[in-house]
Amino acid sequence: MPDPADVLEALLFASDTPLEPERIREVLELPSVEAARALVEELSVRYAARGLQIVEVGGGYRMVTRAELQPWLVRLTRSRTKQRLSRPALETLAIVAYKQPVSRPEVDAIRGVNSEAVLENLLERRLIRIPGRKDAPGRPYLFETTREFLVAFGLRDLGDLPKVEGELQVPELAAVAEHGEAEAQQDPGAGGARVPAES
Repeated sequence: MPDPADVLEALLFASDTPLEPERIREVLELPSVEAARALVEELSVRYAARGLQIVEVGGGYRMVTRAELQPWLVRLTRSRTKQRLSRPALETLAIVAYKQPVSRPEVDAIRGVNSEAVLENLLERRLIRIPGRKDAPGRPYLFETTREFLVAFGLRDLGDLPKVEGELQVPELAAVAEHGEAEAQQDPGAGGARVPAES
């Protein structure tokens, strides 16, 4: 059996809500609520000289960072938001911004490569979001920019986007219009796989 204080540490780390003493007693099968509180106190002593601490909030206990470390946590948050976007990410973001709502197959067709990983990255950064699905075979997700995108680029609204000459066209649609072909060839995506055409 592991040390009960180690188990409590894992519980506090994994819980997204404060753990009540009664819940700690129940999970660890302790004889009383007082024993649960004593175990919390024992763990708090272990953390006395560390960056984390155990605090009592909302009728339970949570593991939190120490208040005096806040300046460094703020720096970490700022450094994350200041990370530069890669060229593929900027290219993909521009396509979404100007063509929204746009599906991944359409983005893939314009870029000539598979854009799945880049779109995932932009979703994680909250620069784009999924408003729904396209009414087409396979019902692919649609992507559009977010309020965070406007804030990051200093735009009041999408009308502030720089004007571009011409229009971004999906290559397969342009080829059909020009040559009357039923299906235009697309560049292979990542790993050489064909990017599925969207009807």
